[in-house]
Amino acid sequence: MVFTEDTIGEFFEKQVERYADKEFIVYPDRDLRFTYREFNERVNLLAKGLLSIGIGKGDHVGIWATNVPDWLTFLFATAKIGAVLVTVNTAYKSHELEYVMKQSDMKAIAIIDGFRDVDYVQTLYELVPELRTHERGHLRSERFPELRSVIYIGAQKHRGMYNTNELMLLGKHVPDTELRAVMSTLKNTDVINMQYTSGTTGFPKGVMLTHRNILNNGYYIGERQRFTEEDRLCLPVPLFSLLRHSPGCPCPPHPRGHTGDDRALRPPPRPCSC
Repeated sequence: MVFTEDTIGEFFEKQVERYADKEFIVYPDRDLRFTYREFNERVNLLAKGLLSIGIGKGDHVGIWATNVPDWLTFLFATAKIGAVLVTVNTAYKSHELEYVMKQSDMKAIAIIDGFRDVDYVQTLYELVPELRTHERGHLRSERFPELRSVIYIGAQKHRGMYNTNELMLLGKHVPDTELRAVMSTLKNTDVINMQYTSGTTGFPKGVMLTHRNILNNGYYIGERQRFTEEDRLCLPVPLFSLLRHSPGCPCPPHPRGHTGDDRALRPPPRPCSC
């Protein structure tokens, strides 16, 4: 049995070098396609944008969104800067979101307009009324003492919130060397993701996953299913679920991502060090 000891950022950049002009993600319903190189450039801009507003290694960043393309951008961007991505169930109501935000000590949360009958933007304003009056990036919430920033995924502007376009513009002013310096401090045993359980017998509990957990789990699922770089994987399941780290994120071997929210990665074999 072999394992990769890379971080997600290190591993992904190796695949970018190898498959730069191959498709990495395809959203057929939006006629949206990114090659490995294009997606990595977008990830780096967002990662640097997050650094510019004070998000860094060890900070908890929530994402409350359906399977929009920038869900994946946040996944890789937070991994590159060592922030912990806290995935939030899209079906949550206000009280459930409040619990997860408090329990996880979120410093920032990224949201979309909403899903089904829940208006995410309005929910945030109700939970964090200070958003309407405090300067962006310097939020001080009585209910959520750790929270500093709310990010809207898209181009629309909302009072007190950044949007992803603005973050990427900020990222252009951060030198690549700053991102590289942060990446060099990361270890593959660092926690990089917090998944909340369904809470069948009680309140949901945050399960902590590391770079090593995610990459090697994906690798062996891809190995077992005999994926190659010519395969395309359709992943229709919600990205907030644990399944996205199995057949989704870093699993298919040397492949190219493809469909609805897809990715394909595979770590090079290394001797087991455990």
